[in-house]
Amino acid sequence: MTVNEYNKSAEKYSDHIYRFILKNIENENTAKDIVQDSFEKLWINRKSVYFAKVKSYLFTTAYRTMIDIIRKQKRISLTDDNAGFEAEYESTYSDLQEVLHKALERLPEIQRSVVLLRDYEGYSYKEISNITNLNESQVKVYIYRARVFLKNYIGKVENII
Repeated sequence: MTVNEYNKSAEKYSDHIYRFILKNIENENTAKDIVQDSFEKLWINRKSVYFAKVKSYLFTTAYRTMIDIIRKQKRISLTDDNAGFEAEYESTYSDLQEVLHKALERLPEIQRSVVLLRDYEGYSYKEISNITNLNESQVKVYIYRARVFLKNYIGKVENII
């Protein structure tokens, strides 16, 4: 990969990667760090990465970095003694995006990731399987389960509006 191709990759994919990571971890600074890490790793490995495969490489690198950070945060939070439960209550929402956001938060991280890659970013099952190191049938199962959960959680659109 040449310097010019690297620059094109940064212009073309940095926003997409940022949005994907931000939807998963909901922390702007961490999402920016992950994007920067991904492009740093691409720069270090630029001689072995083909320009045609750079999108997959970047998303895979960002996804794995995000998973490492999530696991690290879980280990830290498990050691905290301040783990408490918040009371949840049911109310009618007029903001569909807020309801969807809350539903996505309740999904396991792998289901949330594959659903966002498929429905939000528009990747094919094969591309998602390359990014997440799952086989295509696993990706399809996770997406199906996530959609069923979202459908049951959200219910009918008429109930929300």
